[in-house]
This record gives sequence, C-alpha cells and structure tokens, in this order.
Amino acid sequence: MIVVTGAAGFIGSHLVERLLETGAHVVGIDNLLDNYPRSIKLGNIQLARSHPNFRFVEGDVRDSALMASILSKERVEAIVHLAAIAGVRRSVSDPVVYVDVNVGGTANLLSLAVAHNVERFVLASSSSVYGNSSRIPFSEADPCVQPVSPYAASKRAAELLCYTYHNLTGLKVVILRLFTVYGPRQRPEMAIHRFIRLITAGEPVPMYGDGHMKRDYTYVGDIVDGIVATLSSRLGLETLNLGGSSPVSLCDLIEAVSVACGRKSQISRLPVQPGDVEITYADISRAGALLGYRPKVDLAEGLTRSVEWFRRLESKDH
Repeated sequence: MIVVTGAAGFIGSHLVERLLETGAHVVGIDNLLDNYPRSIKLGNIQLARSHPNFRFVEGDVRDSALMASILSKERVEAIVHLAAIAGVRRSVSDPVVYVDVNVGGTANLLSLAVAHNVERFVLASSSSVYGNSSRIPFSEADPCVQPVSPYAASKRAAELLCYTYHNLTGLKVVILRLFTVYGPRQRPEMAIHRFIRLITAGEPVPMYGDGHMKRDYTYVGDIVDGIVATLSSRLGLETLNLGGSSPVSLCDLIEAVSVACGRKSQISRLPVQPGDVEITYADISRAGALLGYRPKVDLAEGLTRSVEWFRRLESKDH
C-alpha cells in the first residue's frame, strides 16, 4: 500500500493514476482546500476513484488521529507527501499557515511513519529552497540557507525534519526538489494555466519585471517518472532535483504559450513581486545517476498538451 497526500491536487492526481497503472494499492488523502474549486479537485481523481485499488480519504495531514487510523489499517510501504500550502506570493502575506501546514503537517506524518513502521517517506520539496543562488545550475550540495519567501523557508524546514527523523530512527527518506511543474490539471493561479486562459480570452498577460526572469519548467509526467523511480529505488537518505534543466525566460514563455494557443498575446507590465527569484535551473545529474531520471517532454510539446487539456476543460464547462 502506498499513501499519497495531496492526492486530488495537480501532481498528486497524476501520480495516483500512474501508481494504479503499475498495480499498486493506493490511499489518497486530501483536505480539498478551497484555494480553488472543490469540483476541480474531485474531477482530478474521478478516474482513480473508479479503480478498485484506490481509496480516497478527505482529511488533513495535521490530524494525527485520522492519519494514524489510515496507517494502522493496512501495511503501508511508503508515504509520498505532496500535500502543502503552495505559492510564494501568498506566503508573504500569510506566513503562519504555511509553517503550520508545511512544517507541522510534515512533522506529524514523519512521526506516524516511524510509529507504524512505514519503510519509505518521499517529501515533495521545491526549487524555491535555493533562494537567489549565484551557483548555476542549482546543485543538491548547495547550502540552501537563504530562502527568500516564507513558502521556501517552510519547505526547507520540512527537509530538515526529514534529515532529523532519518538520523534518529533510520526511516528511509528521499527529498525531491521539484522545479516549476506544469501540464494538465495545473492549479488555476499558476503561470502557464493562467496565461493559456488569458490568451484564449484575448486578455492581457501579466509580465512581472522586464521579462528576463527564468524558470526551469518541468512537465508533470516527467516529475511523476521521477517519483515512481524513487519508490522502487533502494535509497536510504537522499536529496534530488527533478527539473527540466532548461530554463526559459518569462518573455519567451509567454511567446511559446501564444504559439501553442494560436493567438497573439497582449502584455501588461507589472513590478517584480516580493519573494520572486531571478532564475531556477536544476542540475539533474544526480537524479539521472541514481534514478535514471531523464525529462522526456520539451516545453513546446508540454504546452501543446496543456492547451489541449484546457480546451477540453472549457468545452465541458460550456
């Protein structure tokens, strides 16, 4: 049995489907937070919920009694912890909830994993832990001691808890630092989903700063490949980057989304937002060596798939 937290979310729902395809039994946990419509999240797991090897539990990872009841019912081989309060900009205005969920929730699950003899714990961390690092590309060996947003700080704190639990108890822990994941089911407020929606509607696309900020966009299917490879590995304690390893500037991204949509974009120029970093760029050599991780979907193909998904979604809504 594999437990996936954040199972109704963007990455979680894709992971659940992939695990079910491999024959795994999966319990998905999600509190269906109202940061975007509940109906979208339930739609994400509609296919999985019809599968006999999947059980969905609506609940919060901070609920010790609920989580313990799940872990005590069946032999759980691994927990993949994707549940989190996400988003750099919102964390600047509401840091307390980020610490409560991202740090407190992780600590709760780690403690319960040890108590119930779970073999492996996989934490979805973030490229944001690198801050405005001058070392390019970002390596797992970088110190990560200057996060520039409460979200980044909460993710780094969760990582440190994982190290602590491994050292104290021997729990096998793999920390995966994910780099700007996109694709079908992406959250509505995330850049690529938002840009597709705005360009399709003929509305202006926000460009923060001069458009030269770069992000290492990574297709969700490639991220799922990395997570699944982690689950079948023998790694005991490891931190790995999962990214596309090919940064793209904001202005080039907007142009690429325009091409995928088949429409010209209008630009609305805005100031740089607090907590934003200049560049993210993953060194994926370690994940390649240890997991055989190789991103397969380039940006053009990933955007084409994202636009096709968005159009299917729009046709359902109308």
